[in-house]
Amino acid sequence: MSRIEVKNVTRTYGSVTALDNVSVCFEEGKIYGLLGRNGAGKSTLLNIITGRLKADSGNVLIDGEETWENDNALGKMFLMSETDLLPGGMKVSTVFDEARIFYPDFDTEYAKELCRKFGLDPSKRIKSLSTGYRTAYKAITALASGAPAIFFDEPVLGLDANHRELFYRELIERYAEKQFTCIFSTHLIEEAEGFIENAVIIKEGKLVADSDVETLLSSGYSISGPTGLVDEYCKGKQTIGEDNLGGLKTAYLLGERDGKCPDGCEFSTLSLQKLLIRMTE
Repeated sequence: MSRIEVKNVTRTYGSVTALDNVSVCFEEGKIYGLLGRNGAGKSTLLNIITGRLKADSGNVLIDGEETWENDNALGKMFLMSETDLLPGGMKVSTVFDEARIFYPDFDTEYAKELCRKFGLDPSKRIKSLSTGYRTAYKAITALASGAPAIFFDEPVLGLDANHRELFYRELIERYAEKQFTCIFSTHLIEEAEGFIENAVIIKEGKLVADSDVETLLSSGYSISGPTGLVDEYCKGKQTIGEDNLGGLKTAYLLGERDGKCPDGCEFSTLSLQKLLIRMTE
């Protein structure tokens, strides 16, 4: 397990600020959801943490060691990303062989077992794989890596429903067995909400939330019902968004539930996805 500290990291691309003085700590042995809209800076942050990009300012430490150009520190982390960095002519089995060079604890037998479960032929070359199976071989390599910190950037891209469920199940089982530090970045929040322990939310390059999920979800609630009744209830309260359908409205509020629910209306807890949408609009 490894503890990762991101300290005052800024990264720009020309006139665009991808990350703006971001500081966050990923404690060892937890599953973090790294959440935000497209272009929020999530992939940039993961690439800086794992040494694929250099920050303009700030630094990253893993177990107290600087990560930039530090092979010992970088060897503690594995990033599964959307970008495929390996030659298309390489066989999947060769990927596993090469991974063992950089990650001594790489579990080849477990990788072969996952290939059987996913129906992936390890003798296939990367360039011959469909989008779903390219995702599968990368996910398998990550799960089998044995790294103390494993990061997943959109890890279910192209996977069908059965393979997504299989991946989530294997991730949870592997995490329970190995207790690695995990950062999980995805747009399919409803599918991941059940196993994400802490949420780190980024909006336009800035950190807007860093909290355990239970605390985050208890920070607000919603009320649904006829528009007039909902509007009356929301007066003087902190509303972060609303949905309207005909004469009905759902309003999303921050804070504890205040007062009795009006007749004809209903209180509900916020889902992580709804909260994210409202926080990043």
